[in-house]
Amino acid sequence: MIKVLKPGLQTTVQDRGRIGYYEIGMPPSGAMDKYAYTVANLLVGNDPEAAVLEITYLGPVLEFGKRMKISLTGGEIPPKINGQPVPMWTTLEVREGDQLSFDFVKGGARVYLAVEGGIAVPLVMGSRSTYTLIGIGGFEGRALAEGDVIHTADMIRKSVAAGTSVEASLIPTYGKTHEIRVVVGLCSYRLTEESKETFLATEWTVTPEANRTGYRHRGERLQFVEREQPFGAGSNPSNVTDLGYPIGSIQVPDGVEPIVLLHDAVTGGGYATIATVISTDLDRMAQIKTNEKVRFVSVTMAEALDARKDVQAKLGRVAQMIESGS
Repeated sequence: MIKVLKPGLQTTVQDRGRIGYYEIGMPPSGAMDKYAYTVANLLVGNDPEAAVLEITYLGPVLEFGKRMKISLTGGEIPPKINGQPVPMWTTLEVREGDQLSFDFVKGGARVYLAVEGGIAVPLVMGSRSTYTLIGIGGFEGRALAEGDVIHTADMIRKSVAAGTSVEASLIPTYGKTHEIRVVVGLCSYRLTEESKETFLATEWTVTPEANRTGYRHRGERLQFVEREQPFGAGSNPSNVTDLGYPIGSIQVPDGVEPIVLLHDAVTGGGYATIATVISTDLDRMAQIKTNEKVRFVSVTMAEALDARKDVQAKLGRVAQMIESGS
């Protein structure tokens, strides 16, 4: 078992996500940074569907009730065991009574803690992920709180030796400025040509409204083409007849402050979606903090698919390295 001595800012149980219910309005939730999540499970030999803890900005203090392997991946929120620094992206071994804590965030925004066997919480609609907005999944449908006791599951595929590490070339780095690749559309035709250029040319600033639901960005105002609104659309030029929102889609209510919709966002609505973040760069979005800078870069669908292949190849290299070294 693992006892929560301090919960941190927001620590939730997450896995790959609640897939297959988008059409009924249920977002997937799940780990925001899928790359870090996947590597964390690989480093402790877990099944790829095993649940982990997603730690945001300010880490928790956890006490381990038994000997086990753990790993920490994602943003740089430096971890310590019993007050001593320990490496990230490495298989670690803890003993009964050991305490894990964290220093202040240095880079990125989210850390993933995988424990040998995964986190034992009930499946809800095929997932152990927490969706806090309606209180389902994870640990009682909420972020962890002081005094909670977490139990480990038995989703182990293989044993990985303590000290196994991911090579530096396969570890992402996190700065304070970010290029996020997008595929322009579905409703980009609603923007004026000048605003399409402005959207891609502006260095946007992430506002404090940045969480698992979405990231809001401050910068230039975008203008929509004036028209007589069709039946079923709202009165504002940024409104359209209701449509589905892909994860990563970007809407600009009234042309002010583009919002990137993320893993806990609503699945549809009546705002024009002017672009969609490509799947691989959703991992990058997960590691962006308030007041950091973002520039959106237009890519083709073919380029987006190539980027996904590149990430899959990296994960294959990580898995092979862990297999050969353990």
